[in-house]
Amino acid sequence: MDRVKRFLPLAVLLAAAALIFGMGWNRYLSLDTLREHGATLEALVAGHYLLALGVLMLIFALLTASVVPGVVFITVTAGYLFGPWVGGVATAFAATVGALAVYYVGRTALGDSLRRRAAADTGLLNKVCAGVDKDTFWYVLIARLVVTVPFHMINVAAGVMAAPLRPYVIATFVGLLPAHIIYCWIGDSLHEVLITNPNPDIRSLFAEFFWPLMGVAFLSMLLPLLLRLGQTLRSRRRTEAS
Repeated sequence: MDRVKRFLPLAVLLAAAALIFGMGWNRYLSLDTLREHGATLEALVAGHYLLALGVLMLIFALLTASVVPGVVFITVTAGYLFGPWVGGVATAFAATVGALAVYYVGRTALGDSLRRRAAADTGLLNKVCAGVDKDTFWYVLIARLVVTVPFHMINVAAGVMAAPLRPYVIATFVGLLPAHIIYCWIGDSLHEVLITNPNPDIRSLFAEFFWPLMGVAFLSMLLPLLLRLGQTLRSRRRTEAS
């Protein structure tokens, strides 16, 4: 029975991923979905706002937990349907729930084997586990802001190291929120783009959303450095005061 409990979270996530790919639902994670069904989705939101928002959050959390590629499109869709603020907060919260599911997989099914591997490894996994174990809140916050850091490696590492839930959850939500708001702002702005150009190419989209994308780049490069600098200055003041 203990073995069943241990591997149940992993089995559920694998089954969810198999269902999504088996049914071909991953094909809807593209701009074509908004182009072809955007009006229908907007009508559903207008008639059943809270229900539609809840369903989108559930789908987002499921896709995040099952490690299905293309989840960023759901973020853009949330902005398209609900605007940058509601969409950004909702998807950041849903992503946090999905991250928690992977956290529990790392803490249960994969915990022992990955803990031994991390202890013997000198690569990225060892560094991530050490960082999470040393200072969960700040490490996870900065790692979330640096969007180039593997999202699920942080979740698994936090589970493997049995990181305390409260700082892990808060840092995940706060760290994800800025980028999600930016992506939702892009989704909200897609209305005008698709009206003027129903078949935009990648070059035109990049030109249209250059500055928001630069905002994401800012989050991933400069903001973590500023946070780390602030943390260093606070530590130095405490040392001098003592």
